[in-house]
Amino acid sequence: MSKRILNMTPEELIHLSKEEFITAIAGSEGRMLASETIGITIPLLTDVTNAEFAASMGADMILLNMFDVQNPMILALPPVKKEDTVREVKRLTGRLVGINLEPVEDGYASENNETLWAMSAGRYATVENAVLAQEMGVDMIVLTGNPGNGVSNEAITSSLKAISAEIGDKIVLAAGKMHASGVIGEGGENIITREDIRQFAEAGADIILMPAPGTVPGITTEYIRGLVSYAHSLEKLTITSIGTSQEGADVETIRRIALECKMTGTDIHHIGDSGYVGMALPENIMAYSVAIRGIRHTYHRMAQSIRR
Repeated sequence: MSKRILNMTPEELIHLSKEEFITAIAGSEGRMLASETIGITIPLLTDVTNAEFAASMGADMILLNMFDVQNPMILALPPVKKEDTVREVKRLTGRLVGINLEPVEDGYASENNETLWAMSAGRYATVENAVLAQEMGVDMIVLTGNPGNGVSNEAITSSLKAISAEIGDKIVLAAGKMHASGVIGEGGENIITREDIRQFAEAGADIILMPAPGTVPGITTEYIRGLVSYAHSLEKLTITSIGTSQEGADVETIRRIALECKMTGTDIHHIGDSGYVGMALPENIMAYSVAIRGIRHTYHRMAQSIRR
């Protein structure tokens, strides 16, 4: 029987095949935590990457947001060749690494030109960028959207089909949204529906991403539980996401969201990158981990040497 994510050493985590990754997630029964970080903002600890900090607090996976595969930048990372950036993150953290790519529609990206979320060439959800990510050692590509970037579910499906056709057998593909991403008409329960899930599944998604209960107006535990069950009926995994800056809320709020997500039956728990800008509050990463799997598994992940 294959090992669970819970029981894997750092050396095992950073060398998983796609099939091993999916099996290990399913075997962990809703006890996997992904922490989103941003590499282009000043790290909370200045000379330690946010990825390392998040890993030290109990995350199993680091999800790099705003990561440009054509011009990769992670502040505080030791100097490496561009193509080795992701592998260096994996070497330093001993964690799985995913990235976000965005199927931004025409006319939207320009709205964020003067903000932190401004798009760059290597962040678009193109086949070219996805292939680069896979060659760099990325374990999972998430097709989603940052605030105001205008990523619709239709655009996600279109990009997903093209990327899956090219590298779907080599890398885990996740698809969905954790907020409306600036698209009018795709707020609340319309952020993701059963029909969206069906289309994502048919387009090649291995994992369906959806908002965590209590993070978006109208998104209840019952609603997400129904979507998780439907995704599972299609033999797809799910990831529930905090993408509304509540990763910077108090610990009690994080614990409640964590347990609500657990009740939906989700496979992966995601905590966002804007406690302070760059990553969740470190105490919230740990609190989330403890809530979904207790101190034994949390401390084990935190304490285990990356040399193992």
